[in-house]
Amino acid sequence: MNLRQIEIFHAVFLHGTVSAAARSLNVSQPSVTKVLRHAERSIGLTLFERSKGRLIPTQDARTLFAEVSDIQDRVRSLRQACQNLRHGRGGLLRISALPSLGLGAIPEAVARFMGDHADIMFDLQTLHHDEMVRKLYEHETDIAISFEVPLSAPVAHQVIGEGELVVIYREGDMPGAPPRLHLDELRGHKFISPVQGGPIGRMLSSELSRLEVELDEVVSARTYYVAAALVGAGVGMAIVDNFTAHAALPPGLSSRPLQPAITFDINAVYLQNRPPSRTASAFLAVLATVIEGL
Repeated sequence: MNLRQIEIFHAVFLHGTVSAAARSLNVSQPSVTKVLRHAERSIGLTLFERSKGRLIPTQDARTLFAEVSDIQDRVRSLRQACQNLRHGRGGLLRISALPSLGLGAIPEAVARFMGDHADIMFDLQTLHHDEMVRKLYEHETDIAISFEVPLSAPVAHQVIGEGELVVIYREGDMPGAPPRLHLDELRGHKFISPVQGGPIGRMLSSELSRLEVELDEVVSARTYYVAAALVGAGVGMAIVDNFTAHAALPPGLSSRPLQPAITFDINAVYLQNRPPSRTASAFLAVLATVIEGL
């Protein structure tokens, strides 16, 4: 399928009729029908079935739609970049970050950066660690901000800060908590555990094993701000990164760092053959300053 066929297929899939797709693209209905039929002949698949005046996507069409949507997103990104250049704007920064960093650190850094670089456009995404390499390989993002650097992948990275694990809890469950908490002090409390496959889960699991501490795990949560919400709902205590604690704690919840401290690097990860541009490097410097201040 060429780009025109992809555009027509995407519009028909979304709008359900040739007429609505034609209006959305500002073209004639016969043009949409002609291109759609040619696309089906080109790939040897039936993409839509007609029913009561609407075009119903086939199972093959539904399978293709996710790929087509990704292509459409990239085309829109390209058009935006061209428009930025045409109007003299400074370019587009595509940054992906873990949800915990996207709650506070990234928005603060973007706000500061745009104060001096109003001509820069941002394309911001959240991601989990297991999505990082794919997004970089497929050029969905230029830089991934993460707690971990993928092994055995042609990526490079720079450390832009440091984070720390903290306990979040309802203040009524631990009144008068000390400045730092030992993992052993969490015995007897219900505990919301991070997924063991992630970097924080692995760090925590290793420390629990080293100290021979076993906690009463009642729920596991892949996303740290979900863990914070579960704490607020009274499910139990949780150990998350300090960025989640800083951005997501409502009134009535508090956090304490661990004793001994469990720290980790904040990394800017990118493909070896696509190092950060001068503008991206300037943004990373601002982000590093924000992280240091949290």
